[in-house]
Amino acid sequence: PQAFLTAVMQVTARKNEWPLDKLAIVADVTKRGPEEIEGATRDGAYIHGLFIEGARWDTGTSSVEESFMKELYPALPVVLIKAATQEKLEGREVYACPVYKTQSRGPTYVFTAGLRTKAPPAKWVLAGVCLLLDVVE
Repeated sequence: PQAFLTAVMQVTARKNEWPLDKLAIVADVTKRGPEEIEGATRDGAYIHGLFIEGARWDTGTSSVEESFMKELYPALPVVLIKAATQEKLEGREVYACPVYKTQSRGPTYVFTAGLRTKAPPAKWVLAGVCLLLDVVE
């Protein structure tokens, strides 16, 4: 996964003639499912198959919300992964959500995805909200 993210950043850096060390990964959660994506995007890449733990993604408000009872790992819609300059990321009201390969967290950390939230980000930190690439139930 890290090599894929690096490739997205390198392609963007070369295309826009930006220095690679000034870029960061941006994760924009769309409202679409994988069957609704017609083709590739011009900037970045579409991914799907992520799960959220400790909360849920509300497609109506496009933000992190409280999870429903007995819904442990709700799936996220398609996510657009792209690179942007770090200056553009500052000042956004987002929760810096860690992304892990598996539920064991710790050594399986991949990257941090900025998820929109209406609640203070500290609420999701205390709830232990994270994104997972693979869930074993």
